[in-house]
Amino acid sequence: MLRIAVTGSPGIGKSTVVAKAAEKLADQPGFKIGGIQAAEIRKEGHREGFSIRDFATGKTGVLGSVKGSGPRVGKYHVNLEDLEKIGANAIRSALDCDLIVIDEVGPMELKSEAFVSAVEVVLESGKPVLAVLHRSSSHQLAQRMRKEFEVLMVDERNRNELPEKIANLFRRIG
Repeated sequence: MLRIAVTGSPGIGKSTVVAKAAEKLADQPGFKIGGIQAAEIRKEGHREGFSIRDFATGKTGVLGSVKGSGPRVGKYHVNLEDLEKIGANAIRSALDCDLIVIDEVGPMELKSEAFVSAVEVVLESGKPVLAVLHRSSSHQLAQRMRKEFEVLMVDERNRNELPEKIANLFRRIG
């Protein structure tokens, strides 16, 4: 079972690496990808928050925003409703896929017990996983993933080559 997590500094391109690797794998006939993808929400050049998207259904929601009332992580409020209805459900539904993508296991996502539980179910499943992992989280789930996954550090030197390298590793098992 192949499990890869990418980590690195904020803004270095972790989510981009995972998105590009998933895009390369999605081109393979019959290769089904499930899970979640996060992206920045920008307004007038400033980051206002993060969106969350279900790979399988395309359904999107707000993960965190500078406006809101959910638990705070830095300047953002976590939208637990979308995180659980879209994020946790997408991860659970991905158990019948060839690859489960989890972008990201970080401070916002770890505010949701439903999200943590969904990821734990995936880890117990033995399914191939490609994840973005917050670089310094001490949460029990993040620590477990560091032990069980091959962890790749994303930096300016390797971020352009990593998507192809990661896709090739998953192609070998597919």
